[in-house]
Amino acid sequence: MRLRTLSILVPALLLLTGFTHGHPPTWELSDTGVTARLRGLSVVSAKVAWASGSAGTVLRTVDRGRTWQQVGPPDTADLQFRDIEAFSADRAVALSIGEGEASRIYATADGGRTWTETFRNDEPRAFYDCIAFFDHKRGLALSDPVDGRFRIAATADGGRSWRVLSGYGMPAALDGEFAFAASGTCLVTADRGGPWAWFATGGGATARVFGTHDFGRTWRVVDSPVPSGPSAGIYSLAFRDARQGLAVGGDFAAPTVAPDAAAATRDGGRTWTTATVVPGEYRSGVTWLPRAKRTAIAVGPTGSDLTRDGGRTWVRFDTGSFDAVDCARDGTCWASGEQGRLARLHP
Repeated sequence: MRLRTLSILVPALLLLTGFTHGHPPTWELSDTGVTARLRGLSVVSAKVAWASGSAGTVLRTVDRGRTWQQVGPPDTADLQFRDIEAFSADRAVALSIGEGEASRIYATADGGRTWTETFRNDEPRAFYDCIAFFDHKRGLALSDPVDGRFRIAATADGGRSWRVLSGYGMPAALDGEFAFAASGTCLVTADRGGPWAWFATGGGATARVFGTHDFGRTWRVVDSPVPSGPSAGIYSLAFRDARQGLAVGGDFAAPTVAPDAAAATRDGGRTWTTATVVPGEYRSGVTWLPRAKRTAIAVGPTGSDLTRDGGRTWVRFDTGSFDAVDCARDGTCWASGEQGRLARLHP
């Protein structure tokens, strides 16, 4: 019913979102010179952004996207860098995903000229999906369940070293439950800082959201209204602060049909409410726009959507394919995806 009535609702939504007061945003593609699928993205400032992806690819720009340099670690062409977290033009931490030793973390402090492997997973059953940082020193890495519980590795020195935390304080996983390494945002921290972090799941009977308020030592978990299944669930989270959050997802195997696959919370993830008007298709990435209190963007292989009411209603504004989206605190936003696609947002 929601999908069939979307076209009728669009005129009213234009009023709600404020599009009538100006043009909708647009993406301006940048020539990256690569064909890798770029699922990792970290925007530092108006000038600086990093992206990462398949075939060991790591890209960096320091000139607003006019040029992109390939700066990935050497001898990693067989790795998929699904997440990257950057702190400056020089410092970044990249995660490669996969079972066993394919899950690794690399760090650079000189703009990618040299890299240090700072973590290599030695548990054959672990599969690391995402990393996130609270600040320039503290960060977490999330693995799918081992022995029935999600696994967390932590750093206190900016990614130079990591230790796997005990399973104490982590609720049990559901049968078949896992996280999605689709955009580097299955694990996130609050944009405005603090000891809070959240990660989202799918694969099991229910798509759930886990949350911590003590830098990852203990976690609580709640059910979400987003449908779950073997390839369905919540693919991406974004939290503006300790209370306001967004979740998007769907089914990667059926990207053009995703009922109820967008939700919002206003109490730190304790409860979630399905959007009144959802994107209606699979979305793998979502982010808040820093300079607009209730505005956010979601992206996926079939298009991009915008909300200006905190996630209650979403409106399509682009049909290009993207996997990840991220914004710097100065308001600069980029999206990345297949075939080396990188684009800057023009609001």
